[in-house]
Formats: sequence, structure tokens, C-alpha cells
Amino acid sequence: MTEISETHTGLKDRRADALGDLRLLPDEIILAILASLGARDVSRVACVSSVMYILCNEEPLWMSICLNNVKDHLQYKGSWKKTALLQEHMPNGYIEPCEKPLHFDGFNSLFLYRRLYRCHTTLDGFTFDNGKAERRKDLSLEEFCHEYDGKKPVLLAGLGDTWPARSTWTTDQLLLNYGDTAFKISQRSSRKITMKFKDYVSYMKVQHDEDPLYIFDDKFGEVAPGLLKDYSVPRLFQEDFFDVLDRDQRPPFRWLIIGPERSGASWHVDPALTSAWNTLLCGRKRWALYPPGRVPTGVTVHVNEEDGDVNIETPSSLQWWLDFYPLLADEDKPIECTQLPGETIYVPSGWWHCVLNLETTIAVTQNFVNSKNFEFVCLDMAPGYHHKGVCRAGMLALDKGSFENGKIDAFCDKDGLNYPDLTRKEKRVRTYQPGKDPDNQSARNGACKSYDLWNQDFYYDINFLSMFLDQEKDHYSSLWSSSNCIGQREMREWLCKLWVGKPGMRELIWKGACLALNAGKWLECTAQICAFHGLPPPTDDERLPVGTGSNPVYLISDSVVKLFVEGGLEASIHSLGAELEFYSLLCKVNSPLKDHVPDVLASGILFLDNGSYTIVPWDGKGVPDVIAKCNLVPAKCMEDGFSFGVWSKKDFEYKKAGASTYESISSAECAGIWPYIITKRCKGKIFAHL
Repeated sequence: MTEISETHTGLKDRRADALGDLRLLPDEIILAILASLGARDVSRVACVSSVMYILCNEEPLWMSICLNNVKDHLQYKGSWKKTALLQEHMPNGYIEPCEKPLHFDGFNSLFLYRRLYRCHTTLDGFTFDNGKAERRKDLSLEEFCHEYDGKKPVLLAGLGDTWPARSTWTTDQLLLNYGDTAFKISQRSSRKITMKFKDYVSYMKVQHDEDPLYIFDDKFGEVAPGLLKDYSVPRLFQEDFFDVLDRDQRPPFRWLIIGPERSGASWHVDPALTSAWNTLLCGRKRWALYPPGRVPTGVTVHVNEEDGDVNIETPSSLQWWLDFYPLLADEDKPIECTQLPGETIYVPSGWWHCVLNLETTIAVTQNFVNSKNFEFVCLDMAPGYHHKGVCRAGMLALDKGSFENGKIDAFCDKDGLNYPDLTRKEKRVRTYQPGKDPDNQSARNGACKSYDLWNQDFYYDINFLSMFLDQEKDHYSSLWSSSNCIGQREMREWLCKLWVGKPGMRELIWKGACLALNAGKWLECTAQICAFHGLPPPTDDERLPVGTGSNPVYLISDSVVKLFVEGGLEASIHSLGAELEFYSLLCKVNSPLKDHVPDVLASGILFLDNGSYTIVPWDGKGVPDVIAKCNLVPAKCMEDGFSFGVWSKKDFEYKKAGASTYESISSAECAGIWPYIITKRCKGKIFAHL
């Protein structure tokens, strides 16, 4: 419903005359179109008609326009329209009328009214607690590990009582010490926005936004190092596997969080399925939490089938509490609590959570990887998309064909997992949207059923979730998801550092490496190559691939074994062929450059033949039969020459770059073929570390 009949108001409805054919569109669609325009264009459209004037002067619209065009530090000027126009360097003559808007009768919009209500509502009544969230004090590390770690959230008192931040992290004190410091702002904008703290405090005092600007800065320790001295990681959360990485290598993990009433974090699962702790220093926060796999009502999960990128579409936290929460049956309501100053909340891996600030709040939070969630973090960085959807959306991520008598076929028969192929570019999981069912009966029934199904069939268990890994996807040759918290090469280096730095935890680290890298497969391939060429098998210290390159590389005694997998078989065979030809040329002309290139000890092709590994030595010349069977014979093939040498590789790269529809050979027959090279091990650092 977007309009109210004129018979109820006694006034003629302006909509038809003022909007023309656009009257058929809901107001939210018109405003979404206007939000894609610039400030000058919206100002012009406002002159078209009275209704367009009303729509074009809505503050949330100007907030969106302003944030999408910020070029430097943001400085709020009392209204978003005025701020946006000043960004455009408009003359004061055009800006002054903003302070005296025109008023028109005869137009009603339920959408605008709801948004206006959310912008001006106060949250004094959001203080109730239903007691679902447990509160503990003086909890020992043993009790925490046994009862809560990786299992359920808990509110903890007293963990930060000795911090200087308990007394110094107030708005006035921070303003005094860090007024000119620019902090990052979290907002629904593609741009990175910063505000000086003194400007942000001024904004907080006068703003009436539905989803206010929110300081959410992961670099606060760099811009304000003194803040790091004001708190320490609580004793229950000291274990963090990311600690082995240098500061510039590890993903964002700690945030300073400051926000006014109505601000907050909408529904989400923490990145990479990490766990988190959040300590509140000032104000009150309202929390809602659902267990893993239980998608909140009103939330849509998007999982891209190409790279596994996860995107969550959700209303603001305030909108969810006002519009969705009241429609939930009691059994479908989340775990809730109101966090008070001095309290720390623990959020386990995979849990959905939403936060609403009931007043101005200041908090610090950190995400961490420990022995309880390490395998889940590794699983989330594995290639593919089935497992990412199931980890977040549970059984809703699978097609209906996956169910049989309320059970998943795969869970009944673990030896024969059959999950459906999700052939769409993007797998969407959407919960019920209120408003289409006046009595909300279908929402309640549907929610109850999905929750029962979650209880019966979904298990946030690593063995269960790993069944949804796409075995055809490979870490080295698959696209890397932009939603992963760490880069592809950095992730491999992280695992190597853990392997060296935590020898007592190698069993766990190996399980994680097998999930993320399929490390067991590459170790078996390397062992087969070593056995064929008379090299010693990999020792326990040599079980993981090393380096930051794009292919698995193993250091075996005084040798280096490199398997070529990046880009598929066609790219791999060209990479090996080009290396072998280059090395051959250096030897042929006795180039001094040869003294700086590792000696090639052996090379060949490893492949699976009827379930058994077979190795064919290959010096780069001619075309091995196993490659010929894959229809990879170059157009200009030389029987005694380097058929996949430097020039052939260049030709292949030009073809691939020039043809938008180019597809490399990826048939089932070619899936288990890996070219490899063995070179002499060099001393010193790799180039990437110099």
C-alpha cells in the first residue's frame, strides 16, 4: 500500500497528476531510481511536480546521494541535502532554501511514513530481556571451553574491569584526546568514508537517521595507538591462530565501535566463520542471535556459484526489530539480551547476530580463530559454494530434491553423498517477507517448520558440513572469493606458519589444510613422484606445500617438487613446457644466467589411470600420449621440438586473452593429470620475501 484514498482525507490525491505514468511504481522504487542520480540531477527533478518535490527532499535519499559521492573526510552540515550540495560546491543561494522546504497536502505514502517513523523513534522501551541468553561471572577457562566455546553465546561480566578503557572511553574523554583523529565509518556505501571524531560527535548530537553513521574502524590501532594500551584481550580468548601472521598480513580482526541510538549491525555471520568477543564500555546494546543455519526472517543469502562469494541482503537492525520481530511466533524468536556497560558477549562461529544500539555506545571487539573453530574457518575458505550456503543457511541452501522423509540422503548414507547441482549463477535463500499474508499464518507455520527441520537435519559439525564440499573444485585452479577474509597465497602461508609454529597441534592443522587446500591429495601426488624418482618420502615437517606461488611446491630434502595445476591442464602443460625450453636454451648457449637458475633434476606427467597413479617422464619435447588423448596437440607441433614451449605458451595466452568465450580443456579425462618438475633446492629467501 503506497497511498491513502482521497475519500478518507477529503483532499484530492496529487499522485496521479504529479507523477503521470510513474504513479504505477511504488514509492520505494522511485526513490531507488532517484538514489542513482547525482545531487544536481535530483535537484532538477524536484522541480518537475509537487510529489517529485516531496520525494526528492527526503533526507534518507540525500544521505545515500551524499555517501556515494564523498571524496574526502565527511563533515555533516546539519542536513544531508545541505551536506550533499556543499560537496558539489553549490552557491549559498541554492542551499539556503533547503532550510525552508515547501509543504503540500493531498499526498500520502505509507513507505515514507514508516521510514520517517524509524528516523525519529526512540528506543527507551527496548530494555526487556527474555532471559534466553546466559549471564556468567568469574567463569574459568576450563568452564568456558567445556560449556560455551564453539557451542553457544554467553554474556560475561568482569572481564574488562581492570581496563583503563572502562573510565577513559567516554565520548567526552575520546573527544578531548582524539578529536582530530579520523576514523572509518561503516555504512552501506561502496566508498571508504572517514570522519574526524569531533565532526562525528557533532553529527551524533543532531542526527535523525534510520540507520545512522557508525564508527567501525579496524585500523584504530594505527591511527590512535594509545587506544590499544587501554584494553587487553580477555583471558578466555587468548588463543588466536592468526597471531602467527605479521600485522600487515593478518586479516582485519579488531574494531573500535561507536554509534548513536538506532545505529547498529544488521544480520550477519562473522567473516570466515570466526568467533568473536565484544566488550561494551559505555551505553546499552540490544542483541539478537540465531544458531548456525537458521536464517533470520527478512534476510536473503546470496552465494555465487563461480567463486563462492557470499552476500547477505538484510534490513537495517532497527527496521528488523520494528517490522519483522513483532510478527515472529514465540518459538521462532531469537536468543536475545541487552548488553550493559562492562559486559562482554561471546559469539561462537557461524552464529547469526544483529545488534541495535539503544543509546550512544562505545565498544571494542575482536574476531579470532582457535582450536574449536579452526576447521570451520578452513572449510569456509575451501573452493566451491555448496558448503558456504549450507554453513549459513542450513538446509534452505539445498533444493527440495535433497530431502526425503525429512532426512538428507547424504546424511543417511555418508558413503554416497548426492546433493543437487545448483546450476544458477547465484543461489538465493530467502525467508518469508511479511506483508503479503495479513494474518501472518503462513509465516509462522513456515518458520516453525524450517526451525524443526533445522533441529532434525542440520548439524554444525565439521564432518557433516564437509560432505558438501565440491570435490571437483580445486584451491589452486578455482576463483578466490572476494568475501574471504584473507588472500589465497596468504592463507597458504598462514597454514605453513602454523605447521612450523605449533607442532603440538599438527593433527588439527592437517585436518584444516585438507579442507582448505585438499592437502592430502597433493601430498599423495608428491609421494608418488618421490618414489618414482628415488627421492626420500616427505617427512612430517614437509607435508604442507610451501611458498606463495600459484602451484603446490614441496621441499623434499635437497630437492624441490613443483606440480603445475594453475589454470587447468592446458595452462599447466604450457607452463612446464616453457620452463623446460628456457632451461634447455640456457644450457645450450652456456649462459651465465644458468648459475642463478635451479638445476632441473627431472620432469614428467603424473596421472590417474583406472584409479592408480602412473608417471611418464617428459623433458618438454614432443607430445606425450596422455596429453594427445586430451586433444591438446598444438597447431604447430614439432615431434623433436618443444611443442608446448615459450612460443606455444604465448600463442595460447593470446588466444585466451583475445577470445571472450575461450574455454580451456576441462573434461573428466583430463581432470587427474598433473605436469611436474623437480629442481635442486636453493638457499636463501624467495623473491616475494626480499
